[in-house]
Amino acid sequence: MSALANSTPPLLTTPLHALHRELGAKMVPFAGHDMPVNYRHGILAEHRQCRDSAALFDVSHMGQVRLVADDLQQAARALETLVPVDVLGLAVGQQRYAFFTNANGGLLDDLMITRRETDLLLIVNAACKDADIRHLQTHIGHRCTVQPLPERALLALQGPKAVTALARLNPGVSALTFMTGGAFALVGADCYLTRSGYTGEDGFEISVPATHAETLARELLAQPEVAPAGLGARDTLRLEAGLCLYGHDIHTTTTPIEAGLAWAIQKVRRAGGARAGGYPGANVVDAQFAGGASNKRVGLVGLERVPVREGTELVDGHGRRLGHVTSGTIGPTVNKPIAMAYVASNHASASHEVFALVRGKKLPMRVTTMPFAPHHYVRA
Repeated sequence: MSALANSTPPLLTTPLHALHRELGAKMVPFAGHDMPVNYRHGILAEHRQCRDSAALFDVSHMGQVRLVADDLQQAARALETLVPVDVLGLAVGQQRYAFFTNANGGLLDDLMITRRETDLLLIVNAACKDADIRHLQTHIGHRCTVQPLPERALLALQGPKAVTALARLNPGVSALTFMTGGAFALVGADCYLTRSGYTGEDGFEISVPATHAETLARELLAQPEVAPAGLGARDTLRLEAGLCLYGHDIHTTTTPIEAGLAWAIQKVRRAGGARAGGYPGANVVDAQFAGGASNKRVGLVGLERVPVREGTELVDGHGRRLGHVTSGTIGPTVNKPIAMAYVASNHASASHEVFALVRGKKLPMRVTTMPFAPHHYVRA
């Protein structure tokens, strides 16, 4: 065996790895883990399962982190020095979407923050979790305890019938609404649930002790509404929902304003707000709030039935470069080519026509609002 082969780290596995194999999953490397891309019936069937009933995803590769302090507001203040969102204002059980920024206003990662009784629970992306934990420990570790939770797994039960299936295990879960969380006992384990997800459907993300993850997964899969789904369907579902994938649609050189994520920055953190700025790149973000950004993330619908993939160049009718596609597929629910892209802001208005260069052909696409498929969140 070569020295290069010896230097390649082995893939990590989640607590459900054996179950994935048993269920006939096709396994692929993803963010350093051996993960299921799909099961026996394929990505399209899993996508429809989530839209029509309920699908169970293993997302245990993602990072779970607690922030703890004697005064939890101290931890919230500390975290606000790294993210441009209102953490101090979170009520117990409330969840909020956030992102770490760099000095240029670029996005280091996006994450979910939930305020619990005694801590802040952060869910970060798998590919970024080691860097995120270092980032937290380096910059705010002296103000609060940064505690990774590798002993916990994370399952996502998504779809219109997710609540029906999960409520059989604990009826109390039905009281949660979108972007709220609570502690519940499931299969004899202390779990923490949020009513949230990455598909555009109603659903739950379930933090469960790794020791009980397989028992919980089997119990959920035993419900008539539920079937397993892999990363392939997770990607087509989130794209139809207009949700960004870190490393593709957002990254270190895109700002929240360019990415269309200004909605996630509450007024209290914007220029003129009571706690404006104070996070990396605030001057860049505030300037773009005031004057706009030169490029914007947009949704595109193809006018010909040809998929347009990540990296495809976009041009105007004269062949002048406008931008590039960051995610694209044939949307199984909407049944047409869809994509997310960055284009020059003067070409970003709805119904504007651009052209994708695919194998030497100019394929017409139309700028559209997102999501491509409507969200079905259960709000308060």
